[in-house]
Amino acid sequence: MQIRVSARHTSLPDRDRDLIVEKIDRLAKYLPGMDSAHVHFSAERNPRIVDKEVCEVTLEGHGHHVRCTANGPDQLTAVDRAVAKLENKLHKLKTRLARKPSHRDHSKAKMWAQTPSELPVDLLPEEPEALTATGETVAAGSDASEYRIVKMKQVEKLVLVPEEAALRMDLVSHDFYFFTNADTGRAAVVYRREDGDIGLIDETA
Repeated sequence: MQIRVSARHTSLPDRDRDLIVEKIDRLAKYLPGMDSAHVHFSAERNPRIVDKEVCEVTLEGHGHHVRCTANGPDQLTAVDRAVAKLENKLHKLKTRLARKPSHRDHSKAKMWAQTPSELPVDLLPEEPEALTATGETVAAGSDASEYRIVKMKQVEKLVLVPEEAALRMDLVSHDFYFFTNADTGRAAVVYRREDGDIGLIDETA
């Protein structure tokens, strides 16, 4: 497994770097075949937070991303806590991969995966618009600070059954996961409810 270690707003001693790589490399025994790992360190700037060292680990393999974040009073403790979380996530993924293939008919899912995912150029607006608090639209250059979009992200078009989407959401430690529902061929979102269960939002026909 290829392991990359980086740090921002904090220093990482060389003697600890080798030990961190060794700790992460041991995760391969829980699920062989993971291709790569990225370990990133940062520091909390809030003086009230005791565990200031932050360790985020992202593993890639078997077509999945497995991610977790952990804090600690020092970097090695943060790594140990992250590894403990990843062991549980890798066990879930291994169990999922070990199951027999579903009997579902995936021909429909394959058909939806081959459909264009972008709007034709002539259907795109000439100037992007933003929505104000009163429901009016304004040009991108206007003051729409009430609904200011500060980050944009493109996601891979994945055709999944809701259960698989819920697993992927858990593996990357997100509160929601956007996907194309293999049962309907339409956009859908699974999300973590306050009671701990999973909710599903499906696009109507």
